[in-house]
Amino acid sequence: MSDEYPPATPQKTWLDKLSQLLTGEPQDIDDLLELLREAKERSLLDTDALSMIEGVLQVSQMRVRDIMIPRVQMIVLPKEATLESILPLVIESGHSRYPVIDGDKSKVIGVLLTKDLLVKVFENKNLTVQEIMRSISIVPESKRLNVLLKESRTNGNHMAVVVDEYGQAAGLVTIEDVLEQIVGDIEDEHDDHDDENYVFQRSESEYMLKALMPMDEFDEYFNTQLATDEYDTIGGFIVGQLEHMPHKGESLEVNNLKFEVVKADSRRVHLIKLKKLK
Repeated sequence: MSDEYPPATPQKTWLDKLSQLLTGEPQDIDDLLELLREAKERSLLDTDALSMIEGVLQVSQMRVRDIMIPRVQMIVLPKEATLESILPLVIESGHSRYPVIDGDKSKVIGVLLTKDLLVKVFENKNLTVQEIMRSISIVPESKRLNVLLKESRTNGNHMAVVVDEYGQAAGLVTIEDVLEQIVGDIEDEHDDHDDENYVFQRSESEYMLKALMPMDEFDEYFNTQLATDEYDTIGGFIVGQLEHMPHKGESLEVNNLKFEVVKADSRRVHLIKLKKLK
């Protein structure tokens, strides 16, 4: 499957619409979603089933860059570190996999599995990370999520390093990240809700926001005055401004800010891209 975006769907003519009316068949994804939502209204689908189907369709259109963990947020291990020296970090963070770097976070050369660490540290605690690390999958920012998911099922890699056009690590993506686009957030025992990171800066003018970000925190972070008593979160603000539950790709401009919905289901908005306009 190609990693290129599909061509834009041309505007339907009255003849196309008449043909669709007579055949009763969906002609594009929007038509299909409309039929599925009508099926839900007739109780042929429940809310959870509809949300997962919408998630599957979204995954087929989303790119790795849309969901990756930015480089600045990665917890990494230097290749020359001894197994004994990294134990405190591994215990504190509680992850099952760690990117291994050569010098800085832009150069990811492998991945350390915690299960390998636990086996080897008791044999020889002076071994280095590089000596027991495994190879890591490398994917471009533009790779489609459905292609990544298919490749991961084939090669068994649960983590991949995302590289930019210069071949440097731009972030990380895991299979869990992809699956969450379909089934919603997957909670685990290491999720920390008391120290929530709502904002991920991707460039000087572009950010990824969790829709649950409180409006007062948004105003403080971006030096704006959008908060009112009507909305508690930035996701609620966008829904209120659009006056309907938005779908992936819908956008809204407020002052010099452009909000674009990156992830949403039939119940709520999950992820938002923010771009500062000049």
